[in-house]
Parts: sequence; structure tokens; C-alpha cells
Amino acid sequence: MDADYPGDYEAAVAFLERRVDDGIRPGLERIERLLSLMEDPHRSYPVIHVAGTNGKTTVVRMVADILGAHGLFTGTFTSPHLHRVEDRYALGGTTFGKTHLARAVEDVAPFVMMQEEQFDESPTYFELTAAVGLGAFAVDAVDVAVVEVGLGGRLDATNVVEAEVSVITGIAIDHVSYLGDTHAQIAAEKAAILKDSGTLVTGPLDDEAAAAVTDRVSATGATWHRAPGDFRAVAGDRDERGRLVTVEGLYDVYEDLVLGIHGRHQATHLATAVAAAEAFFGRRLDENAVREAAATVRSPGRLEVAGLNPTVLIDGAHNAEGFRGLAATLEEEFSEDEWVLVLGVRGDRDVASLVAPLRGKVTRVVATEANDRLAIPAAQVAADAGEELGVEAEMIVPVAEAVETAIGSAELGVGVLVAGSLHVAGAARHELGIDNAASPVHRRFEAEIGE
Repeated sequence: MDADYPGDYEAAVAFLERRVDDGIRPGLERIERLLSLMEDPHRSYPVIHVAGTNGKTTVVRMVADILGAHGLFTGTFTSPHLHRVEDRYALGGTTFGKTHLARAVEDVAPFVMMQEEQFDESPTYFELTAAVGLGAFAVDAVDVAVVEVGLGGRLDATNVVEAEVSVITGIAIDHVSYLGDTHAQIAAEKAAILKDSGTLVTGPLDDEAAAAVTDRVSATGATWHRAPGDFRAVAGDRDERGRLVTVEGLYDVYEDLVLGIHGRHQATHLATAVAAAEAFFGRRLDENAVREAAATVRSPGRLEVAGLNPTVLIDGAHNAEGFRGLAATLEEEFSEDEWVLVLGVRGDRDVASLVAPLRGKVTRVVATEANDRLAIPAAQVAADAGEELGVEAEMIVPVAEAVETAIGSAELGVGVLVAGSLHVAGAARHELGIDNAASPVHRRFEAEIGE
């Protein structure tokens, strides 16, 4: 047997990680050939496909929880992972264990080697992780897969699926070197996941983005459900249980739902998820199932309270819209007037413009960088963020030491905020001993899934 063939968890992870240095190579040809060799497992179950600048992972989790509360066995694929690669995959709301990942990679590995021999090409890391999930969902006979787009949509590896329902959570400026620097360009890339005669559900869009989506809808003859005209959320006050939300859906109104995660904007994500589930079923939802899913949904690394005394808030905000939402949540939902910001940023983003919404809230910056080849050097992050916010900034690497230092130095009444990158969020969660738990909605499936 080829030495590259995985035999256990460690070998499976190594098999995947050998492709990391290939970087991002947009295009569908490689993954289409790989899946064809695998006899197209992604054609054996229905798919809900989720794109958007922000909120994709949260909406994927919400949709899966709603469908799971209706008795469907779901598979989900999200990216990037916060801790381990198996965190990208879940069955029935339960993240893959080591044994399950090893088995899923082992199923795909011979076809990768076949592709390398026959076509003299290798899939990228993301393409391979997507193929592993799409193959595993067929093996485990899911009722429906909820799949998150990695980057953009048109040339993203996940765009091989023929989705029953396509979703765009929203449009903002991000990844400009790949997607363009206008809302119209970015929306066109993301709307390209919509297939002929498909169904599209979109969160709120500005006129520029909506015009680009309109062109795709017209070209495909699709049905389009859009917020706030066809569905919307009415967000109420927040108490110790969560925020009261009423969702006016496509088929019914779901009143006084308790949404258990932080952020007023999450109410719109919930409404988008409800509309996507309604569109998938073609009918109203069971209100008790929606209520259960809303109350128990979790979105690790997204406005996640990871500690008390001091309050430690971890958020994967990594673009301007994300930081604006973060600043609004700090203002509305937390009593702290001052925060120590642990900040790590990656890619081609402008650090100063990212942190600008936090001006007046942050009294100190601890700049860091994750173990990530695209990380902006911590020294540059410290200089740019400190100057923009007008506060003291220091550089501490690695992330674990930066988090520990920030927590140890936070005075009474001062919170610790970790933001700037999902890679930094994942490293912070690891330092604090947080792992991804199964959604309570789906715990009844745990015995079927194994480790």
C-alpha cells in the first residue's frame, strides 16, 4: 500500500496537511474530477448551500439545528476549523471524532492517489477537506447536508453541489483580491452558487448587491425569498436566557423565540435560517422545533463568552462589518466600559479600519499572531491598532501567552476581548480549555456516530 495512505488519525491529519502549502487555487475542475472518481457521492442527498460575507457558520448551525429538531439526520461542513480539522464536520449536530475522521479520509485517499496518477494533479487542502465531508455524508446516509461556502461561491470547491436551497447571509467588503472591491462584484461571486430553477434565500442586501443577485436569479429562473420583504426578524430585549425574537417567516410567524447567543444581528441570521428551512420543506415549521433550536444553538468563536471575572469574549470578527457588529454588541449586551483587546489579523486587511469601531471601548491592545502563514506580523498589528485606538499596544506571541497576559492584567470591571481572526479565536479557545460540544438538539444521535 502507498506510504501516503492514512491508517489512523495522525496519518489522516498528515495526509490532509501535506496539501496546506498548495494555497488557494480557485476552480472546480480538480474537485469535480476527484468526486467523479468517487462516483459523485454529493449527488446522493439533498443540500442546503450557505454563502455570505459574515454569519455563514452560524446560519449553517441554525439551519441544521432546526432540521434536526424536525427529526432529520443532518451533515454539516463548515470552515475554517477552530481547533482540529474534524471540527469542520458534524453528523446530527455532533462533531466528528478522531476515528470518524480517519475513516472518512481513508475512504477518499485512494481516489486522491488515482487522481494524481491519472491527471498529474492534486487537490488543495480545502478541496480535499470538502471531498472528505461530501463523501462521509453519503456513507453515513444523511437526510440533508448543510454546506458552507469557503470563499466567494462561483469558484469555491463546494460549488459542485446541486443545492435544493441556496442561501446568502449578506454582503460586505472582504477578500477583495479574490472577490472584487464592490458589493456588486462580491454579490455576483456569491450568487453564482444558485443553480437553474433553484431556490434562493437572502438576508438583507443593499441596492448594489441586490442588483447583482437579481441578474443571477433572472438567468437561472430561480425562486427568490429575501429579507426583509418576504421574511424578517423582530428582535426584542435580552434577559438571562437570551434575546426574545419573533420571526415572520415565509409560511408562519414564530413568536417570542429565545435566542441563546449574543448579538442583535443574530436575530436576522435566525430569520434567514428559518426561511431556508421553510423553503427546504415547502411549508411552515413546527414551532416547538424552532423554539428548541433557537434556544440551544451554539456558534463557537462567535461572540462567545469564554470566562467570567474577568469577562472573556471571543469573537472571530475579521472584517469591518464584523467589527461593527462586535462594537454594537459590547455596547448593548455587556456592562464593561473598558476592554483589553487581544488582536490578531490575517490576510490583506487594514488593521486600523478594522478596529476603528472599538474606539473608546478598548483601553489596551495585546497584539498577537496565530500559527498561520497569512498572519499579519504582531508588531504591525500593535502599531496600527494602537495608533488608531489611541491606546498602549504591546506585542505578545503566541496567542496563548497573549490571552493569559491580558486576563492576568485586567483590572476589576475590565473585560478581555479576543478578535481579528478565527485562527486567533481557535487558539484562544484552546488556551482556555474550551472544546466544541454537540448541540443539545442532536444529542440523541450520538450513539449512532461513535467517537
